[in-house]
Amino acid sequence: MARALVLALALCACVALTHGFRTCSKRQPNPEFRHTEPLPHTYVNVEALPAIFDWRNNSGVNYCSITRNQHIPQYCGSCWAHGTTSALSDRFRIMRKDLWPDIEVAPQVLVWCLPNGCDGGDPNAAYAWIAQNGIGSETCQNYIAQGLGTECTAIHKCQNCAPSGACVAVTNHTLFTVTDFGQVTGASNMMAEIYARGPISCGIEATAALETFEGPGIFYGQAGQNQINHEISVAGWGQDAQGNQYWVVRNSWGVYFGEHGWFKLSRNAGMDLGVTQACSWAVPKNPGF
Repeated sequence: MARALVLALALCACVALTHGFRTCSKRQPNPEFRHTEPLPHTYVNVEALPAIFDWRNNSGVNYCSITRNQHIPQYCGSCWAHGTTSALSDRFRIMRKDLWPDIEVAPQVLVWCLPNGCDGGDPNAAYAWIAQNGIGSETCQNYIAQGLGTECTAIHKCQNCAPSGACVAVTNHTLFTVTDFGQVTGASNMMAEIYARGPISCGIEATAALETFEGPGIFYGQAGQNQINHEISVAGWGQDAQGNQYWVVRNSWGVYFGEHGWFKLSRNAGMDLGVTQACSWAVPKNPGF
């Protein structure tokens, strides 16, 4: 009963905003790239990849970061910031072999600093901004679902608050950054990128049917449902007992969506909500601890 109520409330908000007038992923043409290393599709033999690969369980280790909810404490069209920072946090875990301390980069910083914040943004621009400026951890700037990209002072990047209620900027915090960033398209290239370097951020069409999907089966889109309006992260792929292939997808609608915030998306062309059209990646720079 409680789950049904939560999903019903989420549906009311999401259908009105996602399908009405608010698109939370606004990918721009001619994105900025930085390539200093060979791209995985040039050296990974996709035909030799396993039928099932999932960074949530790689040789018994989970390398994926926490599930988030972009819609609390209020609605915010920040999927672009969540998809990118979640995939980047995963890649820090992979790079550091899941060692302590954990690194969770802060999506709220991107919402404060990049156009148009809660009114949708560009994932490629997010990685380009991180490469230029660096980004703090979640403990520097908690997610509050506010911002339109016009607030980017020091206190919006990292802060701490006193018992009196006064908050001040923290300027000596660790900044996390990336060395390379870019875009990948097509199923084979996506698989090579995910296998070699970690999860990626991808655009999809969020439909009314997806917003109420509970799983645990595979979600199938319909022909023509490929107009990107939402950003998710893809952490692997697999197939069910009948051989139906799917992508392993993390959403940013809370753990009460799908399978604890994740879902399986069909890999069939025309039924994949356009996920192979535009995906972004970044290579984290080792923080040295």
